[in-house]
Amino acid sequence: MKTAPRFSAHIMAALLAASPLIYSSVHPANAQDRFADVEVKATAIKGSVHMLTGAGGNIGVSAGEDGVLIIDDQFAPLAEKIAAQLGELGSDKPKYVINTHYHGDHTGSNAFFHSHKGATILAHENVRIRLANDEKIKPEALPTITYEDGIKIYFNGETLHVMHLAVGHTDGDSVVWFEQPNVMHTGDLFFNGRFPYIDQGAGGNVEGYMESVEQLLAKINDQTIIIPGHGDISNKQEYTAFLAMISETFNYVKALKQDGKTLDEVKAMGLDEKWADWSWNFITEEKWITTLYKDA
Repeated sequence: MKTAPRFSAHIMAALLAASPLIYSSVHPANAQDRFADVEVKATAIKGSVHMLTGAGGNIGVSAGEDGVLIIDDQFAPLAEKIAAQLGELGSDKPKYVINTHYHGDHTGSNAFFHSHKGATILAHENVRIRLANDEKIKPEALPTITYEDGIKIYFNGETLHVMHLAVGHTDGDSVVWFEQPNVMHTGDLFFNGRFPYIDQGAGGNVEGYMESVEQLLAKINDQTIIIPGHGDISNKQEYTAFLAMISETFNYVKALKQDGKTLDEVKAMGLDEKWADWSWNFITEEKWITTLYKDA
């Protein structure tokens, strides 16, 4: 039954004017104003691992005797604020930047950290290809080390397993598992407590997304701390609930489509009220239904 979407204040603040802005580069003419009031904050997770929040995707950080490594880097106008927080953790010059996928809220500060801070950027090969095909992206923002299946990084006394998932949010998704502290950064294969964005124009699809989440759930345990692409720090129980939401809503929409219902008819019917709180300003219930219907 259709209900009005409910948005929490912290989601609205973190995503600002969310829209295609989140998943593309930011126009320089209005970028500074748009991000002027965003505060980048650090949260200690476990071992060498921290999380930075600001606007866009959550940033994972390893800070220790080997230096600083970051996972994703949000939007370009936030680069100096991110660097300042990294400085508080040990160094404002990360040695490595790992991109979990190509979207602008995860790669926007690549050029800054490479050109001004000397960082080496790593990502799946498809991330480099997609960024290189975008005329708005500077060459210095491109990953200089790419991989197909994954790569191991030994850093700050910990083993980082960077793993590519074949199909999901995009065709270039990676997750990073910090083995010793048992912390996983999922990139956008997890939107904690909200409907996910699945980039169906860039190789993502609903069933592939569910398969990727299932693979990750099989790799973690009840003690694993999860840094999602968006949302609060999480755990296996919440990640399992996230998968259940996708599966149940997909099967519901698929059954209606097979029964001959049009997309507009399904939108009018809406989803069960129990999913009302999963709707947010970028992926509303109607947008989520559209995503599900396309792949059903």
